[in-house]
Amino acid sequence: MFSEQTWIVRIIWVLLFLFAAGAVITGRWYPAFVALATLVLTVTPLFLSRWIRVEIPPSFIAAAVIFTGSALILGEVFDFYDRFWWWDIGMHGVGALGVGMLGFVLIFMMFQGDKYAAPPYAVALFAFCFAMAVGVLWEVFEFTMDSLLGTNMQKSGLLDTMGDLIVDGVGALIGAGSGWFYLKSRELGGLTGVIDEFVRRNPHLFKGRRK
Repeated sequence: MFSEQTWIVRIIWVLLFLFAAGAVITGRWYPAFVALATLVLTVTPLFLSRWIRVEIPPSFIAAAVIFTGSALILGEVFDFYDRFWWWDIGMHGVGALGVGMLGFVLIFMMFQGDKYAAPPYAVALFAFCFAMAVGVLWEVFEFTMDSLLGTNMQKSGLLDTMGDLIVDGVGALIGAGSGWFYLKSRELGGLTGVIDEFVRRNPHLFKGRRK
């Protein structure tokens, strides 16, 4: 399970553990909590995958580890959100892209991998809507945290929220679009290759798959 992961993922996990330990020793509780949360969030899918009998490709885990570390450790602990104006935009765009692809895979699983059970545009549309719904829920979470706990997750309020949703839309469109290309048998590598890798590693979830 762990031995299959890429070397960069294993290095990041070790660094997260050492960073959390150092933060605890020096009494910096917030960085320690964020580091441990990042470690738990990126390791948990490996255990869940065994429970639900889904094989997650190492490339999926690598993407999740790098994204979560960038959003939580670099963004929150090292203040990249404040230091670089484009950091929040990048995280929203990449996150929406990933969720769009996840939405496509989940919907494709519902049809057991049968490319002919539903029009490609319909599957891609549902994947896009799924990613946008997740983005909206995140903005509601930010608003709730700012209202109840006095945080500043929304930064400039309405402008920040609408900007995030627009970027979410672009990322979701790319993620869902990659699923559309995959269903149209235009496997161009890149994102469509990532989808194909997941499908090939989990044939029991896509019994209706036909070339």
